[in-house]
Amino acid sequence: MNNTTSTTTARNHPHHQDLDPHDPNLTPTPYPQPHPQQSQTRRPRGFAATMATTTTSSSTSPANTNSKSRKEREKEKERTKLRERHRRAITSRMLAGLRQYGNFPLPARADMNDVLAALAREAGWVVEADGTTYRQSLPVNHVNNSHNLGQCPVSSVESPLSVSSLKNCSVKTSVDCQPSVLRIDESLSPASLDSVIAAERDIKVDKYTSISPIRSPECLQADQLIREVQTAEHGNDFSGTQYVPVYVMLATGLVDSFCKLLNPEGVRQELRHLKSLHVDGVVVDCWWGIVEGWTPQKYEWSGYRELFNIIREFEMKLQVVIAFHEYGGNDSGGVFISLPQWVLEIGKENQDIFFTDREGRRNTECLSWSIDKERVLRGRTGIEVYFDFMRSFRTEFDDFFREGLISAVEIGLGPFGELKYPSFSERMGWRYPGIGEFQCYDRYSLQNLRKAATSRGHSFWARTPDNAGYYTSRPHETGFFCERGDYDSYYGRFFLRWYSQVLIDHADNVLSLASLAFEEIQLVVKIPAVYWWYKTTSHAAELTSGYYNPTNQDGYSQIFEVLKRHLVVMKFVCPGMQLPCHEIDDASADPEALSWQVLNSAWDKGLAVAGQNAVPSYEREGLMRLVDVSKPRNDPDRHQFSFFVFQQPSDLVQRSMCFSELDYFIKQMHGI
Repeated sequence: MNNTTSTTTARNHPHHQDLDPHDPNLTPTPYPQPHPQQSQTRRPRGFAATMATTTTSSSTSPANTNSKSRKEREKEKERTKLRERHRRAITSRMLAGLRQYGNFPLPARADMNDVLAALAREAGWVVEADGTTYRQSLPVNHVNNSHNLGQCPVSSVESPLSVSSLKNCSVKTSVDCQPSVLRIDESLSPASLDSVIAAERDIKVDKYTSISPIRSPECLQADQLIREVQTAEHGNDFSGTQYVPVYVMLATGLVDSFCKLLNPEGVRQELRHLKSLHVDGVVVDCWWGIVEGWTPQKYEWSGYRELFNIIREFEMKLQVVIAFHEYGGNDSGGVFISLPQWVLEIGKENQDIFFTDREGRRNTECLSWSIDKERVLRGRTGIEVYFDFMRSFRTEFDDFFREGLISAVEIGLGPFGELKYPSFSERMGWRYPGIGEFQCYDRYSLQNLRKAATSRGHSFWARTPDNAGYYTSRPHETGFFCERGDYDSYYGRFFLRWYSQVLIDHADNVLSLASLAFEEIQLVVKIPAVYWWYKTTSHAAELTSGYYNPTNQDGYSQIFEVLKRHLVVMKFVCPGMQLPCHEIDDASADPEALSWQVLNSAWDKGLAVAGQNAVPSYEREGLMRLVDVSKPRNDPDRHQFSFFVFQQPSDLVQRSMCFSELDYFIKQMHGI
């Protein structure tokens, strides 16, 4: 007892290191030996390991001590990096899963606070802006009882699993509630950490690979299983939600190159079919290359008037697309509609009226925006030609406008009617997921670039990038778009701002005249979804298409300010939200993150937003993802699309497979 007390006193003495070990008043008492089982405990790590090493090696020289301490610190830094990399990998997969399968509106750069808040709200909790969290939907004793009984708590009304949570409790518990078997080994390398993460993913996937044979096992998750069970038992997920009108786009090729309606009875049959599905209206493309196809300012509308009269018979709403672009390609069904012949004749003499790539090849999909104010079209500028066409349409169909049958007019502003450069032309050699090429090598664009560089005070910037790759290049294969590439240099930022400003000015100029031609008529502009290479820092594909949207810029805000000024509805081409895993990896694609950025940016500007499916779809799962985007479940501001335009599959597929699925889709959009 005395020995122990003396030892304790010596240890706790403020100057115990100065005590003389030969002092006769000090009783030497050995330190207690550790229990044999304690010697097998886990060795200390981090700072404790460093201190232990310093203590045990006190008899060595100071140089050796410093060397060992430095090595321990370096090892600890490497272990910390591995743990952080592992944590980020898991966080990234969690965020992707919550967005993809759980419909969580998480921002592109969400952190764990966003995840916790989203999960809490999904479970029925209220999370305020300052982090205050409390339960509102269920009594506390009810929640406690459910946990004590080992059951899954009932979700809130907005939860996508609210109806079937109790029925599927055993499945959800086995997948989501079991403790993770993953452990971190400090000796693992970064490559081996990735393999461990993949192994844990495969453990969960293998149990349910038979649920959806169409999808690859790597993409299957527990939330997908729950949603499939829920959809089968309780399909009306959006019953009682707000009404979103659905328009169906009629097939291209109903009117021939001489503006004659080809098959009136076939049109009536199609409209009768759509009427039975309770669609709100149809969308018709009015092609510049047909109406003003042969002679400048001579407009032929007879075929479209006959078509519109048939639509009037069925008392359906009509949206019209003013199409100033070319139509044709692999998916056109053999239909080809060029620009007006008189424009092509001008192009033979002056090829600079068309967009031009770095090799001097001309793209005839649409006119170059650089001639918007150049009198090169038989004495008229580009925007004057567009305005005359729009004014002729407004005058010709004044009776339809007065009756309110034409509900909106979409203004085509580029290839495919989308506001973008023709940077992804397959006839020029582009293949997905190529970054595309800049389209600014015509004479008028280069003159504009020289003027911009001179006004900036750097005339040597009046050049195009010489290291931006080709149509099929990847970002890392170029010096301009690679990590820390020239896109973020002083010259690169100047060039990309100029390139994007040409697109913005074109939209502003054409919409200013469209507002005059279509007073008090709702105008629509279609915005593309360029989602490949979205996970890279440069966002190369967006840059070549005209959207200056790298990771440190918002490439949509300034464009949406122009649309807001003209009171335009932004129609977003909703991409396929669930790409194959190999496609995401190969192209660093993130369609969902892009969609959230575009939609939230538009809503923040106060724009009305509409949607359109990118590719025809007849599978229920794909259609329900479109409903999810149109009516975000957990949006606190209750945003939703003003309307949705549905592109139909081919007639054969539609008749044999798509009728019931399209009927289901429309009911979900209508909230029935």
